Amino acid sequence: MPAEAQDPLFQAAFDAFVYCMPLVDVAALNARAAANGRGANAFRHARALSNARTQQVTAPNNDTLSSSAFIDLAGGPVQIELPATGARYFSLQLMDAYTNTFAVLGTRTTGPHGGVFTLVGPEHAAPPRAIRAPTPLVWALGRMLIDGPDDLPAAHELQDRLKLRSTAAPRPARPAASSKAADWRTFFLSAQEHLRLNPPPATDQAVLERLAILGLSPRGGFDPSRFDDKAAARIAAGVEAARKSLQTPDATFRLVGDWAYQSAQIGNYGQDYALRASTAQWGIAALPPQETLYARGAGEGGSYFYPGGASYSLRFAPGQTPPVGAFWSLTLYEAAADGSVRYFDNPADRYSLGDRSGLRRNPDGGLDIWISPNDPGGARTANWLPAPAAGRFVLLLRAYLPSRAMVDGTYVLPPIQRH
Repeated sequence: MPAEAQDPLFQAAFDAFVYCMPLVDVAALNARAAANGRGANAFRHARALSNARTQQVTAPNNDTLSSSAFIDLAGGPVQIELPATGARYFSLQLMDAYTNTFAVLGTRTTGPHGGVFTLVGPEHAAPPRAIRAPTPLVWALGRMLIDGPDDLPAAHELQDRLKLRSTAAPRPARPAASSKAADWRTFFLSAQEHLRLNPPPATDQAVLERLAILGLSPRGGFDPSRFDDKAAARIAAGVEAARKSLQTPDATFRLVGDWAYQSAQIGNYGQDYALRASTAQWGIAALPPQETLYARGAGEGGSYFYPGGASYSLRFAPGQTPPVGAFWSLTLYEAAADGSVRYFDNPADRYSLGDRSGLRRNPDGGLDIWISPNDPGGARTANWLPAPAAGRFVLLLRAYLPSRAMVDGTYVLPPIQRH
């Protein structure tokens, strides 16, 4: 942190950006959905796996069909109807306006038979067995596994049976005034509005008191015109320092050998606002570790990044692929300067490989994955993950329904070897 950190105004701006960035990000996604004609309390379904041309968020997954809805609980409870998914993996992540995951419905928690669940906002009476949401705005994100192109019609039928029902009309859509890249005045004006619409919990009182010097509060009071040029420069410097602090994965992952593993608090952040903002930066809507474990390749020299043009391999010994209750996959992303990551657009349209990719095993039962700009040819082509020839890239392994050995670190991923 720079020397200016001793300045209360600089520090308040730093803390305010970190605290409010996920809130503004969710508001921007909600506004984008409304602008595209997708109102509240209705699901929008992706009918095909995401790719380099359709991705809309940082670090998307290439494993599941997504179903997304922004739920408005200001008018009263909303019912969620889940279809019976049987042996197919499905999860519906419920996040508050700050990206805290307060419930996950589906395979792991509610089982394969579906059901109807009542979601209640913070201001309304809750019937028995209702799920209480911390904020009136809820982001519901479903992930449904598909087993190749022939499975799409069956998956689409299940998506269509995923329903939201409400007896009250949602509030009119409120467009977000900014994005996380906006200047500090615009950003904090937007943050002020959404703090008012989605008041934070009482347990965030300490950080809100630190932001009071800016005038930011759920009751309103932020007025950028009251800051003179000198004060404005200090605020701008604090926001810029906060942005830079979120461009490294250090706040989100812990480095162990050749891999960096997610924090155990992913999805349930409590008062770890830096972890929450860092997660929103590299992969918004990351699931809690009980649902999905995320591991990021350590990169060259523990940088978390690999140089474009280099070639690598990942070898699993016989019987040592990730132990999971659902499935696992390894995805390659190109890295942007701001820390966000996107699919690498390649002619093969191949963004990930995993236990459902038809990988070829070695004669001893082991498994090699080849990561390089050029097709390694022959039998290795089936296990080739295309990499860029320039820039830098990221490797992210997802383990859905990880075993206890994965979650507690007893199982260790093998090293990534450079060739």
